[in-house]
Amino acid sequence: MDNENIVSWLRRRITPEEYENIRHEWITHSKAEDARDIPGLMSTLTEDCVYIYPQTGERWDGHEGATKFYTDLLTAVPDIHFDLQTIVIGPQGVYEEARATGTPVTEWQGNPPTGEPFDLTISIYFPWDPEKKKFQGERMFIMGKTGKMPL
Repeated sequence: MDNENIVSWLRRRITPEEYENIRHEWITHSKAEDARDIPGLMSTLTEDCVYIYPQTGERWDGHEGATKFYTDLLTAVPDIHFDLQTIVIGPQGVYEEARATGTPVTEWQGNPPTGEPFDLTISIYFPWDPEKKKFQGERMFIMGKTGKMPL
């Protein structure tokens, strides 16, 4: 994003109605994730959504990519659980930090399953599309980790 676009995002005002809409979509997304409801997850995302780990460049594009991301993750770590630690909701979208726990039982992103439980913090930004009133995907960061994702 160039400087002009960043400044315009910073100057955006949010109405109580838009705030509630963003909050509602995030709650819908979170409940669908907990329920392993992939169609419910896709209902909160724009068709051209992007899921990305910026630190590795790994990405999944569109509903097809996001569906693959979730299918692969939930297969690899069927007991994955996200425990929300903090959340910020604004006109740009939602930022959250969550404690992620689970046990990999199949390969995930080229990492062999360890069978050992993990416990880490993940930071996720859900960019908001104010015209489509949906999230444009997720930008995910594993806190304190480098290289390939440990899942």
